[in-house]
Amino acid sequence: MGLRQVDTNAPEERAVLESVARSIAATVDGVSALATRFQADKVFSRSFIDAVALISQRRGRVVLSGVGKSGHIGRKIAATMASTGTSAYFVHPTEASHGDLGMITSDDVLILLSWSGETVELGPMLAYAKRFNVAVVSVTSNSESLLARNSDVAVTLPKVQEACPHGLAPTTSTLLQLAVCDALAVALLERRGFSAQDFKTFHPGGKLGSQLLLAGELAHSGEAVPLLPLGSAMGDAVIQMSAKGFGVVGVIDAEGKLAGVITDGDLRRHMSQQLLLETVDAVMSHHPRVIKGSILASAAMEMMQAQKVTVLFLVDEQGVASGILHIHDLLRAGVV
Repeated sequence: MGLRQVDTNAPEERAVLESVARSIAATVDGVSALATRFQADKVFSRSFIDAVALISQRRGRVVLSGVGKSGHIGRKIAATMASTGTSAYFVHPTEASHGDLGMITSDDVLILLSWSGETVELGPMLAYAKRFNVAVVSVTSNSESLLARNSDVAVTLPKVQEACPHGLAPTTSTLLQLAVCDALAVALLERRGFSAQDFKTFHPGGKLGSQLLLAGELAHSGEAVPLLPLGSAMGDAVIQMSAKGFGVVGVIDAEGKLAGVITDGDLRRHMSQQLLLETVDAVMSHHPRVIKGSILASAAMEMMQAQKVTVLFLVDEQGVASGILHIHDLLRAGVV
């Protein structure tokens, strides 16, 4: 069933569009206010520097907490931090008051989210932090709130209009909480030098995991690689190409470096009654396309598509042939 066109003459449809437009405008205005404060308010921008430094200095974990929609943001940020090199988890304030405070140590950093800064349920956590010297970073919109005044670092968000027409349902406000905490997570990621390979460690599954695979992890090696030394007979090359099933054979020198390759196309171009009497040196293509096993499999796929080839040989830093990668290996692994 195809999509219907918008009927601007229909009152109900027009009302939906106007509502969505107002919500998007409120969102844009909120993010714009956040960006403006970051550029103009030195206290606000300094709070990011102090928060990142505080979290980096502590040996423990980051513990996020909040109530309601702020709690949902806290759960998301805990997951983001944990997957990007900053050990983090979420503790619900109510559960904290019923024993989960024991999970928090003086080596940890608490990030407490509350738009008003006066959320009653966060009181026991704040008191516990003061008693046991747990560092606190607060994210609120009220610098004079109980939470902000009792934090080691207070990140104070600009007061913005909610997308909700009644100004009650947390909408724009939770977006700003999310944006600020995501920015902290990314700043921590960059300070720790968290690499794509590190990211792969925490994301081995699904489509993302497949995009983080390395070419060397999918390549064939050892006896599976079709290789012959310089000077070999073309008859042996044809046998190797058929036996190994890649439609190509690599030609190596005395040091094992890849000197050239022979493909099905090379066979067709040199087809004659004398072909099998030739040596591989006379038929091979020089300057073969190669990759390192350390590159991402997705980069190898991009190279194959750009160069219109289905097979690439892997070489090490010295140019020694170490493996072979077929496009079917990438497709089976879900690399696109």
